Amino acid sequence: MIPKSFIQDLLNRLDIVDVVGRYVPLKKAGANFSACCPFHNEKSPSFTVSANKQFYHCFGCGVHGTAISFVMEHLGLGFVEAVEELAQSIGLAVPHETSSAGAIENKVAPDLYELMQTAARYYREQLKQSPIAIDYLKRRGVNGEVAARFGIGYAPEGWQNLRQVFSDYQTVSLLDTGLVIERADDSAEDAAEQSTARRYDRFRDRIMFPIVNPRGQVIGFGGRVLDKGTPKYLNSPETVLFEKGRELYGLYQAQKSIRANRMALVVEGYMDVVALAQHGIEYAVATLGTATTPFHIQKLLRLTDRIVFCFDGDAAGRKAAWRALENTLPQLVDGKQFGFLFLPSEHDPDSYVRENGSVAFDQLLREAMPLSEYLLSELSSQVDMRTQEGRNALLQRAQPLLTAITAPIAALLLRKELADLAGITQAELEALYGMRSIDLPKRRVTQKMASPAASNLRALLRCLLFQPDLVSLLPEDATAPDWLPADWETSGMETEAIATLIVWLKGNQEKVSTAAIIQHFQDTVYAPLLAKEQAEIMQWGDDFKAADEFQDVLQSLRKAQRKQQLQALHVKMHGAGMGGLNEQDRALYLQLLQRS
Repeated sequence: MIPKSFIQDLLNRLDIVDVVGRYVPLKKAGANFSACCPFHNEKSPSFTVSANKQFYHCFGCGVHGTAISFVMEHLGLGFVEAVEELAQSIGLAVPHETSSAGAIENKVAPDLYELMQTAARYYREQLKQSPIAIDYLKRRGVNGEVAARFGIGYAPEGWQNLRQVFSDYQTVSLLDTGLVIERADDSAEDAAEQSTARRYDRFRDRIMFPIVNPRGQVIGFGGRVLDKGTPKYLNSPETVLFEKGRELYGLYQAQKSIRANRMALVVEGYMDVVALAQHGIEYAVATLGTATTPFHIQKLLRLTDRIVFCFDGDAAGRKAAWRALENTLPQLVDGKQFGFLFLPSEHDPDSYVRENGSVAFDQLLREAMPLSEYLLSELSSQVDMRTQEGRNALLQRAQPLLTAITAPIAALLLRKELADLAGITQAELEALYGMRSIDLPKRRVTQKMASPAASNLRALLRCLLFQPDLVSLLPEDATAPDWLPADWETSGMETEAIATLIVWLKGNQEKVSTAAIIQHFQDTVYAPLLAKEQAEIMQWGDDFKAADEFQDVLQSLRKAQRKQQLQALHVKMHGAGMGGLNEQDRALYLQLLQRS
């Protein structure tokens, strides 16, 4: 785990204008900077970056966040990866706390990335010198521009070609990256001879496809035989750099197109990705010799709301599609779309697009089967739906699939469809599966407050977001504030958010920035409210007197609270005077009268 104090320090040191400006052309717009949003298509700029408050907000699509969340969303990185990327950019080392198991996360030595980059350059140079490899790519329809874009190379024949690339062929780093293989050779007479004899290059006489992480670093290779041979594809082994269940081939090159086209296409082979890109379909990625995993889906959902899986129409393709569906169900998010496309059995994406062109392939994509339709049609095709026994089998096979879904709307609709298909009611289905009925989000039932109080609460929240150190003006006892309604704990999200924010700010020993607040509360129930107020303070200039506004709002809230308390006491006193009050109420009543 990365210490929270480091996250705050990192955000304090970063300049979000510099971070965003690496990827988006920003223009000065008053106190802020603006650009066309990188997360949705637009012609007029509505994406705003605040240099003073160190956050961004798009008034078009509503995306918002800090430098960390921008890098996560724009590059498709996880939180830890984004923090490491940003820390490295300003020369900071990321500390890692010991986990509950007592282990500290593995750190990758920088020289391993450099070593992989050196190998990639060598393979690219070897491709230029191999007429046979060049001819193979030409026959597959790959031109020089696309080959360069994906960094395609060639590993020549021979057992120890990398010896001429690396001065120390015996370095352990070559083993750590999977570039060489080492096996025991008992016939060698001494240790040095044995070490040399047993080590050889992993990739020989293969077209080389560098596997690149979202930061553009080479972390592995895929090698394809030129003609006949086995295995047809050979991947790097899993290393400290490369974990095939977490990486997607072509994602680095496809990120921009995925966003622009608002979809990602998942295929099975390197050549599928390359061939599709050759025909202008640049939003395709490929799994790396493994089924689609939850990590793959999570990465893609950071970039787009629609994912289409494309498989060969043969038995192996359909088997792979079903595994993809099983891994997708727990990752379903309401509002996200998943589709399944099956090609004719004699084709894969590479052969289909070369034979039929991109227009025909686009048409197939538009006809991709929605996940729900694929799930139910595949299950019902395995049984005889005309019989009770068949419907019984359908319900049994569907149970583990439906119980894996956590997205409430998707789960509800699939339960309804399955129940209709099986000829039972949704309630009967849920009882059969031992499921609870899905509780859809309900409106929060709150006691109505006067609109001025609501406005004051919003103003107070904005002041704290704009200038977090204003919390020092509040009394130390934040658990019983004298400026909130007596029933503040049940009076709505605004008061709840303010109270939670104050407790967090007062308990924070480090100086807290607006960006740190946004980052801390990003995945909480308060995030939407804070995002809305964040957009509002974008309009405040540097000369805005937040402290004066804060004091005025506090005074108004205190007056409103006093009025509310007096009204409640007068109700108790109706017809009985002071005799209707207990000792505690009388003390409060006298105290309130003295304040007037």
